[in-house]
This record gives sequence, C-alpha cells and structure tokens, in this order.
Amino acid sequence: MTPPQTPVAIGEHLVGDGQPVYVIGEIGINHNGDVELAERLIDVAAAAGAQAVKFQKRTPEISTPPDQRDKIRQTPWGEMTYLEYKHRVELGTAEYQKIAAHAADRGLQWFASPWDVPSVEFLEDLDVPVHKVASASVTDVDLLRALAATGKPVILSTGMSTLEQVDAAVEILGTDRLVLLHATSTYPLPAEEANLRAIHTLRERYGVPVGYSGHERGLQISLAAVALGAVAVERHITLDRTMWGSDHAASLEPTGFEHLVRDIRILQDAMGDGVKRVFPGELAPMSRLRRVAS
Repeated sequence: MTPPQTPVAIGEHLVGDGQPVYVIGEIGINHNGDVELAERLIDVAAAAGAQAVKFQKRTPEISTPPDQRDKIRQTPWGEMTYLEYKHRVELGTAEYQKIAAHAADRGLQWFASPWDVPSVEFLEDLDVPVHKVASASVTDVDLLRALAATGKPVILSTGMSTLEQVDAAVEILGTDRLVLLHATSTYPLPAEEANLRAIHTLRERYGVPVGYSGHERGLQISLAAVALGAVAVERHITLDRTMWGSDHAASLEPTGFEHLVRDIRILQDAMGDGVKRVFPGELAPMSRLRRVAS
C-alpha cells in the first residue's frame, strides 16, 4: 500500500491525502475572449462548490506553432488566420484583474496554465497562488525552469507523456510543492483510454499528491478517479457544450459540474479511514437481526 503523501499548500487550501478533494473548474479558453463570459463561468464553479478556476495564458507569437500560424480558421468573428484567432481570444492584464476580483468575490482561487515564459512572468505579476503545466508543455524545459524559479506550487498534467518525459519534468520542478494530475489528452476521452490505475503508478513513482484531469463526457470516470485516490479533479466547464470553440464539447455544463462536485463530496465522506469497525447505526439492526452473539 502506498504511504500517504504530504499535502501541498495552495494558498489556504491543502491538496493531498486526508484533505477535501481540490476541485478545479477549467475555464481554459471557453470564455472565447469575453470577460463577462469568464465571470459567468466563475459563477458556475462557485455555485457548484469548487475551490478554484483555471485559465490558459499564451503569448500567441511564441506559443503558436509556426506551421499553424497562417492557416485560415472560420470563427464567430469571421475568417482569420490561426494566429489572429489566438490573439482574439487572449485576455490581457486589465481583463485578468477583473477575473481575479470576481473570483475572490466568489470565494475561489484562480490561476492559469502558462504556455510560454513571458506568460509565467505575466501570471507572477498577478500573484497567482499556483501554476499549472498543461500536458502539452511537459517537455518544454525552458517553461519548466521558469516555473521552478518562481518557488510557487506547481500542478503538472501528464497527458500525452511517457513516464520518462514525466521523470524529466519532475527532475526540473522538484517534488516539494508538486501535484501531479493523471490525464489522457483525447478530446473527448473514451473510457478505454482513461487508464485510471495510472493514478497509483504516479503516486508510487513520485511520492507526491496525485489528482485527475478529465476530458471525458459524463461524470463516471472522474468519480472513479476519486474512489481510486485522486486528491484533485479538474474538468472543463461551459455554459453550453454546443458553443463555438475547441473545448466546449468535452466540457461539463453547469448542472453536470454541480452534480460532479456534489458526488465527489459524497465519495470523499464515504471512503472512510479503512479501519473495520461496528458503526453506531449498526447497533440497532445487530440487536434485532443477529441471533448468535460472539
């Protein structure tokens, strides 16, 4: 049996064994460049009982692959290049200041996945409590070193990565303030690719708290992850899965996210401490039903 992992402090929240499951509403770029939509999604996460919301922060000229920049994309704002689209949905300092204030008003932490080194500096200026490494960035050594240099806790998603690639990332980041998230980066995620037993593999290999970042439709796989010991759960959220954008279809709508958080809280209570005992509620049935006393 894997020994308990030392919890990691993210602001006022402890993430790890024996702590409430740290639920992250992944807004990502589902705000479509609209601060008011971002604030409505923050409201969704708060109403559901999550502890945090997460965004994505990019410097488009750096983070957009060169062979993709000039490709034409059809968008709600008309036809434009992929690089122009990336600029269109990116939020700046003033917008994130509004997001930070709104999240604080709703009792939520907020942070983001930086996709390049200038974005790390951008988020540090806004004093986020933690940084998130997207699965796509696991092999970005310069980004990982910049994140390690902040001294902040780091949440590292492990989708589309081999154990050797995760090893190299963990070597750079260290394990003192690290939370790993098991993930499979298929959108949407089919059950046969979920591989939830990898949660145990990561716990045993790295000795740090391990959670789950899900891209599936529905709730079952995320709830199974909690039953298998995931100490954090991240899921994309949207107002409507039919909205325009790459991540909406694999996101949870408000009612679904509310049900997920509700069921996670029930599960964490139901897991118990593993000590076999007779509970108070069993005493009356035992006196009524057991014929032979020990």
